[in-house]
Amino acid sequence: MQGGAAALTYRGRTASIGFAHGPFVLVNASTSGERVAGSLVEEALALRKAIDAASGQIAELAAIAGGEAAQILEFQVALLEDEDFIEAIFAAIGEGDAADVAWCSALEAQIADYNAAEDEYLKARSSDLADLRDRVMAILRGGVGQALTVPSGAVVCADDLPPSRFLEIDWSGGGLALLRGSPTSHVAMLARARGIPMVVQLGAVPELGATALLDGEGATLELDPSAEQLRLFEKRRDIHRKSRASARAILRRPTALWRGERIKLFINIQHVDDLAHADAQYADGIGLMRTEFLLTGRGGLPDEEAQFEAYDAVLRWAGQRPVTIRTFDAGGDKPVPGFTLDGEANPFLGVRGLRLCLARPEIFAVQLRALARAAVRGNLKVMFPMVTSADELEAGRKLFAEILRRLQADGIAATLPELGIMVEVPAAALAINSFKAAFFSIGSNDLAQYVLACDRSNGALTPLMDPLHPAVFELIARTAEHGRRAGVSVSLCGDIASDPRCLPALLNCGLRELSVTTSALAQIKQTIDRLSSGGSLG
Repeated sequence: MQGGAAALTYRGRTASIGFAHGPFVLVNASTSGERVAGSLVEEALALRKAIDAASGQIAELAAIAGGEAAQILEFQVALLEDEDFIEAIFAAIGEGDAADVAWCSALEAQIADYNAAEDEYLKARSSDLADLRDRVMAILRGGVGQALTVPSGAVVCADDLPPSRFLEIDWSGGGLALLRGSPTSHVAMLARARGIPMVVQLGAVPELGATALLDGEGATLELDPSAEQLRLFEKRRDIHRKSRASARAILRRPTALWRGERIKLFINIQHVDDLAHADAQYADGIGLMRTEFLLTGRGGLPDEEAQFEAYDAVLRWAGQRPVTIRTFDAGGDKPVPGFTLDGEANPFLGVRGLRLCLARPEIFAVQLRALARAAVRGNLKVMFPMVTSADELEAGRKLFAEILRRLQADGIAATLPELGIMVEVPAAALAINSFKAAFFSIGSNDLAQYVLACDRSNGALTPLMDPLHPAVFELIARTAEHGRRAGVSVSLCGDIASDPRCLPALLNCGLRELSVTTSALAQIKQTIDRLSSGGSLG
């Protein structure tokens, strides 16, 4: 907090750029409320109804949100469907505990176990458990467990906010201020994708304030602002709006040349529906289509036809533009019931990505069949995630070739698309010349966390999580230089591609292809235009 005239100004860290001015709404996770326990049968029935209601609400949120948001919520759905865990709670009710007491005790024990884990990934999931605890408790104690009541355009303040609560709120004109949180959290990714201003790590904020100003660019929260504070805020917001409007006008123009070479700007998508964004049409293609959204349906793992239809829809949208589809990157922070392994001590370093797919060829083969069929419909490129050695790439290529042979033997139209890899494991970047790949795509988010030994979901490590740290950047530059020498295209699809402040470094190291979030496309294109004409970032 700063003193003087700005006595109610709090400074944090930027998670999503933007500006919000509106009512100040403090949200807490209180589950207070009294309920009178009934008979053992009534308590068991009450808990069953509450669990079913909570499961339905989460599933509905996942269906509406789609993409990565649905993957994030899958963890909660999986726990509600864990019969061993649920049966133990009903056993406690059978021994005389009230439904709310039995539920809360079980969840508190789980939360304590997760918080005590050495693995930062497990610690991060404790907030999902707390969210699930509070949702069921609210229903049990007479609440309907419906969406938070937040006025339009409000600046919402919370200690932290789990993804399911974030997705319930109408953010029209509003913003999010968190006392804790992290710029690399799931909620931060959702906020950036939706263009919602968000500031994290604000520390202690008093439970007062009628109105608030949230500056996602300057990372400040101002409560009950003075006339002068409001004037300066509106000035900053007006500059931001004009800059965005100017950027959108540039969308229709070809991307500027950088040192005589055209920069190609692709977009990252989580779901087919992401292509409805008004700016998507101006992209040079799809640089990263994540396919994990296909794994989050309640009907189990997707069949070949469902996958083919999704891939075909994107290829038809793209026309002749390239579409790069990443095979399933399950595991790590994306557990999938029936696919990923349970109980890994460190899932980020476990059986995930291509490692998992090669270990489960019966599941992987279905995806490869759908991709081989889709490849005849457009300019398809396929890349494997979490690749460590050239042998893994060759194993994937061999399986893909065998799938193609079987399809063609059955008279089914199919072809083998270009095959590339995500460069996100340091070993891959260091041994980049050992890979016979048609292209490379640098996943800077995972690459940085592995090089720096920092879990990107851990807010306490945010100051260390620098994707342009010299050690990380050396591997980015090394990969780009290899691509230039070998005549193989290299793109970067991590968060730093969407950050204008990182563009000079990325362009100077030789990268000429970037894949960004659709909402950042206009600003990145404008920034390249300014840099190319000798201007500054402003």
